[in-house]
Amino acid sequence: MRRREFITLLGGAAAWPLAHSQQPREVPRIGVLLPGTSASFAVRAKAFTDGLRDLGYVEGQTMAIEWKWAEDKIERIPELAAELVRANVDVIVTGGTSAATALKSATRTIPIVMAIIGDPVAVGLVDSLARPGGNATGFSIVAPELGAKRLELLKEIVPDAGSIAVVLNPKNPQSRIELNEMQAAARTLGLQVHPIEIASEATFDEAFADLTKSVAQAVIVLTDPILFSERKRIVALANRSRLPAIYFFREFVKEGGLMSYGPSDADLFRRSAIYVDKILKGMKPSDLPVEQPTKFDLAINLKTATVLGLTVPPSLLARADEVIE
Repeated sequence: MRRREFITLLGGAAAWPLAHSQQPREVPRIGVLLPGTSASFAVRAKAFTDGLRDLGYVEGQTMAIEWKWAEDKIERIPELAAELVRANVDVIVTGGTSAATALKSATRTIPIVMAIIGDPVAVGLVDSLARPGGNATGFSIVAPELGAKRLELLKEIVPDAGSIAVVLNPKNPQSRIELNEMQAAARTLGLQVHPIEIASEATFDEAFADLTKSVAQAVIVLTDPILFSERKRIVALANRSRLPAIYFFREFVKEGGLMSYGPSDADLFRRSAIYVDKILKGMKPSDLPVEQPTKFDLAINLKTATVLGLTVPPSLLARADEVIE
């Protein structure tokens, strides 16, 4: 080989490792499927991305996120789940039983982190809380004494209430669990509980017509994605019926609902980032236990209280995490 050719070849070989090292490294891809809109889930989405940032992940730089929004249309969820599976993302984060069930049906291999889920054992999403098995894990919003706490809060703002209507979706296992806990708590508190079942949009007006004819003096709305998607309508019907109500998420309060109390969804979404990090580093969802909430949020709408002729005790206001005036 001539000297000039040898030097050229040697130089090219020396340059190859540098050129190879400068090739862009593929970053982890995270799919996110949520039942609401980007606006209604803005706080949760920010909590999740903030949690990732705390762990060193920056969207568009060290990881990519593919967001899917059902826009409060539950029927869209299965196709959006299928789209994320076809995209072959590394892990999927979701919230709610409907979305988690759709994802579990769509894939048995891609890890699923349920940032918010009711009772995943009851609906067959995991084998147990301690040992989930399969490809899904996450954070349950089932918490001991949650039903009793909501009844107590409602009694603080409506002390004379002796009869409480409980609005629920009978098809949702989570609602059934909450109802059973609430009925047990009501007996201890000496309250009467009247279940009002709403399984579809068609039954809303009929259910609230029955509600206004009943002896109920206040309302509790139990956790359900259909009821969440119809929160504006539910709040309007409750307020029109002049019934004080407590809801499960603060979005109801922002729409004019009186009060909400439940697990801090922002905290759960932030914690879900930790699970995503562990999975991306090699841990299996089956080895990550389903955890329960440790932080709870109370929101109160003083405008609605005034319209309903209610006085919110100062002690209750002092405990609120958010007050709308």
